[in-house]
Amino acid sequence: MVSDENLFGNKMKITDKTVVQFHYVLKNEAGEEIESSQGGEPLAYLHGANNTLAGLEKALTDKEVGDKFSVTLQPEDAYGDRQEDLIQRVPVKHLQGLPSKNAKWKAGMIGVVHTEQGQRQVTVLKTGKFMVTVDINPPLAGKVLTFDIEVVDVREATEDEVKHGHVHSADSSCGHDH
Repeated sequence: MVSDENLFGNKMKITDKTVVQFHYVLKNEAGEEIESSQGGEPLAYLHGANNTLAGLEKALTDKEVGDKFSVTLQPEDAYGDRQEDLIQRVPVKHLQGLPSKNAKWKAGMIGVVHTEQGQRQVTVLKTGKFMVTVDINPPLAGKVLTFDIEVVDVREATEDEVKHGHVHSADSSCGHDH
């Protein structure tokens, strides 16, 4: 078990170059739950490396293990404002994420496309035989979001994690040459 206390017996605060694990419940403006990590693995990220929403990172700064709090983020601190020009047509074969082999894409479904910037979640607007019209705005763009947070672990990041800019789990390699 990794201790969350440093040599002086104080709890470690969340600062740059710490690895943070937290549980969250994400709610929309109406207070309805959108997603939650409860009952699953906590989310882990490297603080100070732009690995989570800007507003969330700001809210987590200086917190420590056991802290529970809520933070409401405006779109600019979360997924940004919706941009109406982010509508694109992509070949059906480039859209991934169907729930089953026999399923067909329908308007409103969320899929994944690989772009030069990495994977992007997209919302299907219209389907054709070979092409699909998708909205590449993040599904939560333009929304005010509330996160109920519980910090479950804080530790110093390893040198490799800091160098690579993200968390390494004990059983995974990030594919960088060491």
